[in-house]
Amino acid sequence: MVQKQKKRKHSKIGSSNISRRTSILKIGILVLLILLQFFIMLLLYRYLEDYDLYWRTGALLVSIFAVLIIVNKQENPAYKLVWVMLILSFPLIGGLLYLFLAGNRTRQKFIKEAQENYLDTFHYLPDDSEVQQDIRNMSKSASVQSTYISKFAGYPAYKKTSVKYFALGEENYACLLDELSKAKHFIFMEYFIIKQGEMWNHVLEILMQKAKEGVDVRLIYDDFGCAMWMPSRFAREMKDAGIKAAPFNPLAPVINLRQNNRDHRKITVIDGYVGFTGGINLADEYINKQCRFGHWKDTGVMLTGEGVWNLTMMFLQTWKLVTKEQETDNYRKYMPAVYQSEPVADDGFVQPYGDTPVDDEIVSENIYLNMINKAKRYIYITTPYLIIDNEMFTALSLAAKSGIDVRIITPGVPDKKLVYMVTQSYYYHLIKSGVKIYQYTPGFIHAKTVVMDDAVATVGTVNFDFRSLYLHFECGVWMYETAAIKDIYKDYMETLKKCDEVTLEEIEKTSRLKRFGQAILRLVAPLL
Repeated sequence: MVQKQKKRKHSKIGSSNISRRTSILKIGILVLLILLQFFIMLLLYRYLEDYDLYWRTGALLVSIFAVLIIVNKQENPAYKLVWVMLILSFPLIGGLLYLFLAGNRTRQKFIKEAQENYLDTFHYLPDDSEVQQDIRNMSKSASVQSTYISKFAGYPAYKKTSVKYFALGEENYACLLDELSKAKHFIFMEYFIIKQGEMWNHVLEILMQKAKEGVDVRLIYDDFGCAMWMPSRFAREMKDAGIKAAPFNPLAPVINLRQNNRDHRKITVIDGYVGFTGGINLADEYINKQCRFGHWKDTGVMLTGEGVWNLTMMFLQTWKLVTKEQETDNYRKYMPAVYQSEPVADDGFVQPYGDTPVDDEIVSENIYLNMINKAKRYIYITTPYLIIDNEMFTALSLAAKSGIDVRIITPGVPDKKLVYMVTQSYYYHLIKSGVKIYQYTPGFIHAKTVVMDDAVATVGTVNFDFRSLYLHFECGVWMYETAAIKDIYKDYMETLKKCDEVTLEEIEKTSRLKRFGQAILRLVAPLL
């Protein structure tokens, strides 16, 4: 009888249909309130028309001022183009809208707090000059890539770190459960999507048990990513279960560009020396327990050893940002060596990295560009979305034109049809440049991997699209001469067998109406 009551209590946490309906109702109210703000702005606009001369003169001056700000900002030209188009189309309100959204004090405060937070904690990361010298002695090309990540992203490279690659979410999940069950001191988890189901229920069961045993269990979840799947009382339910939980950037009924900055990371750290990352969220489709878009192909990595410290610091930086807790004096107690009983043997070089939209450094895109530009034989890419800027398009095309074997695998079954149409709109010119495009016929490929020349690879959360490269908090693991690189290459070649190559002839058969729709969508591609 007692066991039945426990099971019943466990099943209620974040899982009831009532909770789901409540979450949908909450989102509906938020949307209505935002639409109401647009309506009020429209009424204000109509009211000010009575003061036509003063209103038009003032609005035009504001629009000119906004355009000057946009042109001089260190932002991607595609973003600038979207805003300038908006202002040119609606010169009387476009500039005001830009200043209202981009200059919002709430967003500026968020950016300032994030920047200060990162500056306060980066000094806990070690100096990697000796490791960089070792990489330099082996490869100038790899050294250039690693040095950039160390100096400009702020995340050092490590030896004494092993990497295990997972070609499927199911493999990653089984290992994750096993490692979580071994936790003795702390578990840190940070995810974009948590969705009630078999995967989350099993993870939650372990987390609750570990919390009862005195393990420090913390969870960061993106409020937007989880809004449709978890109840608004989710954080309170976790607290009642002994789990410290905090939402990232909670949804608010306010028109604000801050809501665009989501936490797209997937991180688990266990006792400081075991870490997971990759494309896999905590939802059943990622392990093919739920079939939404055919077979779901995803990848991840498990790190063991010194390199996990970078992932731990990413989590702690975000935890401090969302909770405002001040515990930086105690950060060293989470270092890998504190609880790791034996050192890990060298397995090449490992460099976990993070990326944020609150600085002027486009870390993830620059890592990808570095790899593409330094490739000598091949560069193989998997990405669920291919919505790229001119710099990325030029790099891919130039590599292919220079004789590099450039291949990109994208989904055969879309999860978002409009985004899929934009992705396909890039195929023609890339293929014409010599890039080979493949579609994963069994279903949806969510993996974000890049491997080059049998020597360098990266696995992480970063899609080849504007949102990942410019708007989201992201992470990944750059690797050089690790054993896992062979596994990544092998998995890529096996995946190719399940793909169809896209040809120019197929694209040319596309209807003119569809091509026109793709052209229109390309105009707003930076927002997708």
